[in-house]
Amino acid sequence: MRKTKIVCTMGPSTADDEVLRQLMLSGMNVARQNFSHGDHESHKKVFEQVKRIREELDLPIASLLDTKGPEVRVKQFEGGRALLKDGEDFVLTTREVTGNDKEVSITYKNLANDIDIGTRILIDDGLLELKVNNIVNGDNGDDVVCRIVHGGYISNNKSCNFPGIKLSMTYLSERDKSDLKFGVEMGFDFIAASFVSTDEDILEIRRFLEENGGSDIKIIAKIENQEGVDNIDDILRVSDGIMVARGDMGVEIAFEKIPRIQKILIEKGYRAGKQVITATQMLDSMIKNPRPTRAETTDVANAIYDGTSAIMLSGETAAGLYPVEAVRAMTKIAETTENDINYAKRLRERTESENDNVTNAISHATVTTALDLNAKAILTVTKTGSTAKFLSKYRPNRPILSCTPSERTWRQLNLSWGVVPLMSSEQSDTDALFAHAVDCAVKKGYLDTGDLVVITAGVPLGISGTTNLMKVHVVGDVLVKGKGITEREVTAPICVARSVEEARDKFVSGEILVMEETNNDLMQILRSAGGIIVEKGGENSHAAVVGLSLDIPVIVGAENAVKILKSGTTVHLDAKKGIVTAN
Repeated sequence: MRKTKIVCTMGPSTADDEVLRQLMLSGMNVARQNFSHGDHESHKKVFEQVKRIREELDLPIASLLDTKGPEVRVKQFEGGRALLKDGEDFVLTTREVTGNDKEVSITYKNLANDIDIGTRILIDDGLLELKVNNIVNGDNGDDVVCRIVHGGYISNNKSCNFPGIKLSMTYLSERDKSDLKFGVEMGFDFIAASFVSTDEDILEIRRFLEENGGSDIKIIAKIENQEGVDNIDDILRVSDGIMVARGDMGVEIAFEKIPRIQKILIEKGYRAGKQVITATQMLDSMIKNPRPTRAETTDVANAIYDGTSAIMLSGETAAGLYPVEAVRAMTKIAETTENDINYAKRLRERTESENDNVTNAISHATVTTALDLNAKAILTVTKTGSTAKFLSKYRPNRPILSCTPSERTWRQLNLSWGVVPLMSSEQSDTDALFAHAVDCAVKKGYLDTGDLVVITAGVPLGISGTTNLMKVHVVGDVLVKGKGITEREVTAPICVARSVEEARDKFVSGEILVMEETNNDLMQILRSAGGIIVEKGGENSHAAVVGLSLDIPVIVGAENAVKILKSGTTVHLDAKKGIVTAN
């Protein structure tokens, strides 16, 4: 079961219902809508399409609104694009003009006051480079006269970056405010805040959301410049997660520094228990090709080895020729990489200082217990998702089945590493809540009778950050349990015997023989037994040796089996799990 989550960007390639349906079935966990492009009408259409198909498939696909942010873009060109030639002059102007190979309008009116002669300007993710030669202030607008260092084709609405320059624009623009209000009205689950530089940027968005009815929307801070990297600890403290946005980051910061920065950001997010999305050009060649390059495969795997919560596809799904194949490729890479990770070693490497409160301590103990007991899963009950996210922080080697009565939490948890969100209903007390949660997991096929599961929750229920309870639970009506010998299982009637003579009198071929212990006097009976259950002995006992020799299911060390089990009752003996259950 894949633990790393996949974020897919919506676009023209996902407009067809069947394509979007296959993305969801192939592994997509979150649908990203990029508000740097399109209007509210087009985004509403996409959101409603995602909502309709996720409800049809009954999948907790979360929705993410990626803001335009405080960015600078060129405006429109005649014919949609122009060719810039090395060494020639090119003007970025605040005047309203139709762009050509000599000049183009820009979206930021105060640019001339924020930059200096000699400033580098990178356009279209650094594909084009300009250098400021002169600044001319005029009555109708300002001109920034540049020399073209690296030319090429430039098209409408391409972004501009100014490495090392802090622009004086306010963080939350009127455009972003309008988009955030729209996001609240539509019901988006996440906001990805672009170009976050300080914790105040996140707090500004959070205040705006709270004032407009969106307090339960989670905020992901996109780290895209040096200032954001420098302030990462403060940003993590106030955000719900981060995105390692390598596109603009690779323009703002020297490209050779990006790998180290990526590792640092993932590690900090992982240690803080916050969600981390690694993004940009992960399978970029699949925009045009049906298979990823070896370098891309390695890139995705390395992000997973580093501990990222999620990996993101941008143009691959938004505008690529092979969107479904890209998701399937990413799923295969993730599953294969995860199988190679030693989660027990990683858990041991977590320092004790991280368990500095009850919630952390209980979460760590839950994951450790699940590992020690080889539990089938960890089961959480949560209203806000807090419990599941604390568990995810410790990267358990078992799935975190997280039951919640909140549809929004159900979807939001789908971005958390290792978490399988399950919808459940409210219950009046803790015992009823746990029983209902187990039942939900069984009905969805994640647990079966006899499975050992470690349950954790916060009491009193419904209060975020109060994880303080842990319970080890065996699923279903387990009659007796012990040490299983062989991995066989059988369903058959029981013959309970207290002596060899009683066994000879009562036993019918094919039955499961239940005794305190066996010996050679019973060999004729044992050769025709469907299975053996004994109270005494271990892996080298007579019953164990006979079971291995005859290749039949055996349980040894089944305490009080002779007293509990009744002759004639049909039971299911599962030697692999070492349990006997009512049929």
